[in-house]
Amino acid sequence: MGLSIFWFRRDLRLSDNRGLYEALQGPNPVLPLFIFDTDILNALPSRQDARVVFIYRELERLQKELEVAGSGLYVAYGKPKEVWKALFDTFPITSVYTNRDYEPYALQRDLEVMEFLGSKGIPFHAFKDHVIFEELEVAKGDGSPYTVFTPYSKAWKERAQKDITAFAHYPSESLARRFFPTPPFPMPSWETLGFQPGAFTFPDRVVSEKRIRAYGETRDFPSMEEGTSRLGIHFRFGTLSIREKARKAWSLNDTYLNELIWRDFYSMILANFPRVEKRAFRPEYDSIDWLNNEQDFEKWKTGTTGYPLVDAGMRQLNATGYMHNRVRMVVASFLSKHLLIDWRWGEPYFAEKLLDFDLASNNGGWQWAAGCGTDAAPYFRIFNPTAQQAKFDSNEIYIRKWIPEFGTPAYPPPMVEHGFARSRCLEAYKAGIELGKKKFSGTR
Repeated sequence: MGLSIFWFRRDLRLSDNRGLYEALQGPNPVLPLFIFDTDILNALPSRQDARVVFIYRELERLQKELEVAGSGLYVAYGKPKEVWKALFDTFPITSVYTNRDYEPYALQRDLEVMEFLGSKGIPFHAFKDHVIFEELEVAKGDGSPYTVFTPYSKAWKERAQKDITAFAHYPSESLARRFFPTPPFPMPSWETLGFQPGAFTFPDRVVSEKRIRAYGETRDFPSMEEGTSRLGIHFRFGTLSIREKARKAWSLNDTYLNELIWRDFYSMILANFPRVEKRAFRPEYDSIDWLNNEQDFEKWKTGTTGYPLVDAGMRQLNATGYMHNRVRMVVASFLSKHLLIDWRWGEPYFAEKLLDFDLASNNGGWQWAAGCGTDAAPYFRIFNPTAQQAKFDSNEIYIRKWIPEFGTPAYPPPMVEHGFARSRCLEAYKAGIELGKKKFSGTR
C-alpha cells in the first residue's frame, strides 16, 4: 500500500491545517512527519533554547492527539535532504504534502527536497497556510507588489470580502481515519538533540474576545498584562490557525485585524524583495556611516543605557523572550538613531532572543524603526524615549518591574543626551542617504 507523508513545519496543529487537510483527502493513508533540522539547531547559540522546548512540547501534544486517532507522529533528526533519503528507504512513499514557508532558507531547503523527491517520481504538494494572502495575491493594478502598508491593507480587506476561501476552515479532524495506522513512534531524546529541557512557561493560545475588543485602547501600554494578545509564538509555529484569528478579528476589532495584515504585508515584502534579509529596502540607506560602537551595543543589550523604557524592554526580552510591541519600536529606534548602530546588529539579537521571532516581521520592524524599510517614517522622525515613557508608562509600573534599581544611585545616567543624539543622527542619515543616492544613480 502506498503512503502519503504530511511534513509539519510552521503549522503544529491538526485543526484547520490546509496542507494536512489536502493530504487526508488524498488516496493514501497519511503519516505525519516533523524534522528537527540540524542546520537550524546547530546555529542556535544556546543549548537551552525556549523555542526548541516549545516545539518539543507541541510535538508531544500532537503525538497524543494522533494516538487517539490510531496513528503517530514520526519525528526525525538531521539534515532534511538526508532524512528524506532515509524515509524513502523505509516507507513506500507515493506523495508528500506540506504548507509553504517563505523564508530564504526554507525555500532553498524545499527546493532540494523537491528535487530529490522528483528524482524518485514522488510529487511534492505545498499549500498556503501560514498567511491569509501570499506573494502577489494582493497586488497593484499593474500586478506589482505594494510597498506601502496603508493601500496594501485596503486592498487586502477588499479581497478578503470577495474571496470566500480567505478565512476558510479546513476540518482535518473529520478525516482522522485517513491517518496511517501505527503505534506511537519514539521521540528523539534531548541528548540526541543536544539541548536541555528548561523550565519555561509560554503564553496561552486561547485569548478572550474581551481582550481583542479592547485591543485598540490597551495595546500601547506595556504595564497592562492583558493589553495585547501574546499570540506571537503561536503564529510563529502555527499552533493556531491564522485564518481563524483573522475571521474573529474581522468582526471584533479592526485595529487587531490590521496587526494580522502587517504579518501578511511583511511576508509579501520578503517574498518579492528577498534582498531585505541582508540589505535595506531603500538602497541609499546602505551608505549610512554607522558608528557601531561595541561598548554602546553591550549597554543596549544588557539594558543599562540610562533610558528607563529602553532598559526595561531589553531586560524583559532577556528574561522572558518577549518584549511589548510599543517598546520594541522605541528600543529599535534608540539603537539605530540614538546610538547610530546598524539595524543589522539589533535584528539578529532579537532573532536570538524572541520567542515569536519571524524573519519577515522582525526584518520589517527593524527596517521601519531605522527608517530604511517599506512604509518607513521619515528618517528625521526620531522617538524620544523619555516622552514615550511619559505617555505610555507614566506611573512607572513597567519600568519598576524590570529595573529594581531605578531611582537609586545604582541606576546609570543616560549614556547619550537626546538632543545631541538626534542632531548627530540627522547629520549622519542625511550624508549617508545623499551618498547612497549618488551611488544608486550611477553618478559620482
